[in-house]
Amino acid sequence: MENNIGLLLTRRAELNRDREAYVDSATRNRWTFGELETRTNQLGHSLVDAGVEKGDRVALLMMNSIEFLESYLALAKVGAVVVPDDYDDFRDAGSKELPPIRATDDDMLYIMYTSGTTGLPKGVMHTHETTLWALFSFSASANDRRNDDRNLNALPLFHVGALLPVTMNIYLGHTSVIMREFDPQLAWQLIEEERINTSLLVPAMLNFMVQVPNAQDYDHSALRYIYSGASPLPVNLIKAYADIGIEVHQVYGLTESCGPGCLIDADNALNKIGSTGRGFFHTDVRIVDEQGNDCLPNEQGEVWLAGKHIMKGYWNRPDATAETITQDGWLRTGDVAVMDEEGFVYIQDRIKDMIISGGENVYPAEIENVILGHPDVAEVAVIGQPSERWGESPFAIVVRKSDALLETDILQHCDGKLARFKLPKGAAFIDIIPRNANGKVLKRVLREQFPGPAPT
Repeated sequence: MENNIGLLLTRRAELNRDREAYVDSATRNRWTFGELETRTNQLGHSLVDAGVEKGDRVALLMMNSIEFLESYLALAKVGAVVVPDDYDDFRDAGSKELPPIRATDDDMLYIMYTSGTTGLPKGVMHTHETTLWALFSFSASANDRRNDDRNLNALPLFHVGALLPVTMNIYLGHTSVIMREFDPQLAWQLIEEERINTSLLVPAMLNFMVQVPNAQDYDHSALRYIYSGASPLPVNLIKAYADIGIEVHQVYGLTESCGPGCLIDADNALNKIGSTGRGFFHTDVRIVDEQGNDCLPNEQGEVWLAGKHIMKGYWNRPDATAETITQDGWLRTGDVAVMDEEGFVYIQDRIKDMIISGGENVYPAEIENVILGHPDVAEVAVIGQPSERWGESPFAIVVRKSDALLETDILQHCDGKLARFKLPKGAAFIDIIPRNANGKVLKRVLREQFPGPAPT
């Protein structure tokens, strides 16, 4: 069998042709692995007949849908990425036989763009081989996966946190229940009605879901755990889900690593609360200082990753590639963390979001964790503002649950819970925290909205 991601579906359809592969949350239409294989083959032939060549690059411009997944898998088989018009007619004109397999191993599978939270997005190049090793790493590390699992996907399929799990579901023969767009109440309904066993949701989604009225009344007895990634997971959110009997397990990864970085196992999800765990099965993890030396246990440093699932580089950005991947193959993540004596990693923040106040390093995520403990705070983001006295000072931007919440309430809530140099000097209220499609806070936008200077 050639190492082609599209052929994973072919093999899965041979083994489990009638098993449910895909459920559309909006229509509740369902497709088996056999039906998905037939539709994918038809599309592959239509793409070849239309003149699509190996290596052609055409963007997929569509919502989460069966058409997106078919396009991804068909293009994997024929070696390109594209979206045609009049989709159904175009696909159905093709033969149902397997299309010519024109890509394998080190051939490029997709270009996926980074989140762009601190600057312009960069195109990350992944091949069939890097993606296959990501599947190997995830499937060898994942907590308690079972033969008939049903997985809820609420992230956009152009995000590695969605595309990799859906691909892994094909690899393992699990059912993907796909949300076209995230809705917190619908997520609870799907967990109940579709008997969801696992999911991967970002902290913002979990926060919205826990605020749904009577969220605890939905039947989640089939749900064993939820993975959460993309940004640090507030401890109070982990506890809020634990209170209603749901374990939330932190996972850490990047587009550049094709997903895998660190994963907390079920045995340590609560007794190592706040940790994102240890490295995936086929992933090496280091915490290094500014000179590239390994940090001591519990010493802050940058997370470096290595493995066969690391990207080949940034599309048309050799300069950025050289800055990100070391000569011996380590991926510089740009994330600050500590590793304890047992090898458990605790992500603290992005290096670019770090605030230097009076010469001290201040990580916004720590302050955000404290502020989220206030009962009238729905969301918060902390940025640095210029300060004549301190260089930079923390400033909190808050979405409040009650209009009665005042700036002084925020500042008083932090007092005594943080070191003096970490205390926010001010706070402002906003209706919506700006986020990208993956749920990550766009702090560069907030810095433009609240340029300062910081209150004295």
